[in-house]
Amino acid sequence: MKSWYKIYTTENYAEANIIKGMLEENSIKAIMLNKQDSNYLFGEIEVYVSVHFKDVAIHLVNNVLFN
Repeated sequence: MKSWYKIYTTENYAEANIIKGMLEENSIKAIMLNKQDSNYLFGEIEVYVSVHFKDVAIHLVNNVLFN
């Protein structure tokens, strides 16, 4: 996944989906990689964006999380 940058990691699927949706509302394609165990629901969910949008995505995520 060299052309993708991990922008966010969480254990909460809904939270990852909200971040992904916020990025897509701002015209940034995002993908989620679910690394959670399907039986016990532990593990992480990672949100990735294209490296070309890394800086803008970091700014958007920081504004959502810290404002």
